[in-house]
Amino acid sequence: MNDAVPPGARTSPATARNRQPILEVLEPRLTGGARVLEVASGAGEHAMFLAAHLPGVIWQPTDRDWEAIASISAWRAAAGPPNLATPVRLDAADQSTWPKGPFGAVVCINMVHISPWAATRGLMEGAGRVLKPGGKLFLYGPYLEAQVETAASNLAFDESLKNRDPDWGLRHVADVRAEAARRGLRFAERAPMPANNLILVFEKT
Repeated sequence: MNDAVPPGARTSPATARNRQPILEVLEPRLTGGARVLEVASGAGEHAMFLAAHLPGVIWQPTDRDWEAIASISAWRAAAGPPNLATPVRLDAADQSTWPKGPFGAVVCINMVHISPWAATRGLMEGAGRVLKPGGKLFLYGPYLEAQVETAASNLAFDESLKNRDPDWGLRHVADVRAEAARRGLRFAERAPMPANNLILVFEKT
């Protein structure tokens, strides 16, 4: 992957730090030929990297923000791998914007805590509908867990998010699991990640 930023594209230092650990979780859990729907692709750097390193899947990037769509398009036009699809607009909370399935997996990186809870409810509803039976939902980000001490950095991050928008903030894993269960998504795995993050894996029953 060419890391030079093309005109019209955006970039985030966090992507370079977490993309390899995310790949290491996804790679053994995605089957060849799977269609993967990425919700809230943001600048598009994760989509570029993951699609390039998972050539056996079709990667569909999305975002609700047209500026993000433009950034993904710029990355794709400059150096996009052939299995990276044209980005489309998707608002997780608006079911009318979701593409038709079935998808083998849905991936959502760093959205749940930087959006209202309605977006997480919509994510679970949408994933529960478009995933094929046995398909997986992967959620990456920081979370709060009962009986697990929250890192001081995550507590400070949670406070800063709520100061920006009171509807944002780190979510409790138990609440996320409960919402998933209501949409037929079984909690399958908790994968610890660097910098006090997690990947939560759910499977469509």
